[in-house]
Amino acid sequence: MQHRFASFAFAGALGALVLATTPSISLAHDPHYSIGQRMHNQQRRIYQGVRQDQISPSEYRSLEREERGIARTRYRFRHNDGHLGPAERARLQARLNETSQDIYQDRHN
Repeated sequence: MQHRFASFAFAGALGALVLATTPSISLAHDPHYSIGQRMHNQQRRIYQGVRQDQISPSEYRSLEREERGIARTRYRFRHNDGHLGPAERARLQARLNETSQDIYQDRHN
């Protein structure tokens, strides 16, 4: 139990560090505010679920893996030609929708 809590605490601290150091800090200047804000809100929902013991360690790892994949895709899209096109934005929104449903299901199972 102690080891599992330490792993959870480390993962939570690492997630907070990643959120605090990503370029989405200046959301007010980000032309893609809605996607950045959604990603931030989903991270907050995941951490709330962990704190309230609604999300198990394996569910947490799975959700974090999904979030990392979305962040990597967003990074690739934005650094490919400097902006998100309509098709790229739609693809990210679809992935965010899927992850949001997974978060809801994990918190309410």
